[in-house]
Amino acid sequence: MILKSLALLNYKNFENRSFDFNEKINCFVGNNGVGKTNVLDAIYHLSFGKSYFNPIAIQNIKHDESFFVINGEYDKNDATEKIVVSLKKGQKKVIKRNAKAYERFSDHIGFLPLVIISPADRDLIIEGSATRRKFIDSVISQSDKAYLETLIKYNKVLAQRNSLLKYFALNNTFNNDTLLIYNEQLNQFGHDIHKKRTRFLEIFIPIFKNRYKAISNGNELVNLLYESDLTDKNLGQLLAEVINKDKALQYTSVGIHKDDLLFNIDNHPIKKFGSQGQQKSFLIALKLAQFDFIKAQSGVNPILLLDDIFDKLDEQRVSQIIKLVDDENFGQLFISDTHADRTEAAIKQVHQSYEIFKL
Repeated sequence: MILKSLALLNYKNFENRSFDFNEKINCFVGNNGVGKTNVLDAIYHLSFGKSYFNPIAIQNIKHDESFFVINGEYDKNDATEKIVVSLKKGQKKVIKRNAKAYERFSDHIGFLPLVIISPADRDLIIEGSATRRKFIDSVISQSDKAYLETLIKYNKVLAQRNSLLKYFALNNTFNNDTLLIYNEQLNQFGHDIHKKRTRFLEIFIPIFKNRYKAISNGNELVNLLYESDLTDKNLGQLLAEVINKDKALQYTSVGIHKDDLLFNIDNHPIKKFGSQGQQKSFLIALKLAQFDFIKAQSGVNPILLLDDIFDKLDEQRVSQIIKLVDDENFGQLFISDTHADRTEAAIKQVHQSYEIFKL
């Protein structure tokens, strides 16, 4: 799969800009604030129907404009695919594939597999469990539509159960029969999600460890640990046990929406005991493992976006990463960097064609 061209209209800081891409490596270089990351974000937007960096859709419209349009043309399976994402103030976002609008955005997820590595990924280490669950869900959803559908259903029932608990508290009433209906649905959906997350991590963790070993020359021991309420009990039992707590809190305190993924280095949390370089290597290994997993599941080389990843890495680790992507196992690559010389020196080590865009 290759992104051949990209056109931006009123997207972030671009009024009207278009690019024709190399089928292997494309680099965007220039000072901070010129829009390098925004180009990568537009490519991400075409795959996921949303920005990676700003989830508030309307804030991606250029200042003093009323709409944005992102237009991408792809080669996939010997066919041309034209994807357009557009948003007008006061209206719903529209995603079109070959001029036909999607009724549900979720139907588009996974069609254009993509992995992004960015400084913003540090949130996976420093933020709460919701960020790491989102990572797991994003990886699985790109190759498993049924998982995404189940997750959407679970979250809908969870919201309904939470609303009911608030209603009970507000009206000083309680109806266990109604609550049980939601409990049964959460139990069913939660079981399916937990099972798929468990299976995913059984496959993913060894891939991740191999990627980290390649980046760090095997100098450190790393691991991912899955933490879930459903490890020892089914969700139906758990919900019954915590009913008094949930009534007091007015929300659902157990379930797969509380799962977490622990990041360890040498058997200690990397958040506390990992250096900046180790944390960055950990995140890059995590995302390259994501690439490997999605490729194995979909049979397609995901597009890989590297946003300003060379900062805070020593020369040896930069060299290791470049060697990893100098491989036919990787497809099209997009890189942003503030240092044009550093980027060009790095990609000259790679025996692939490339294009440098100076913004």
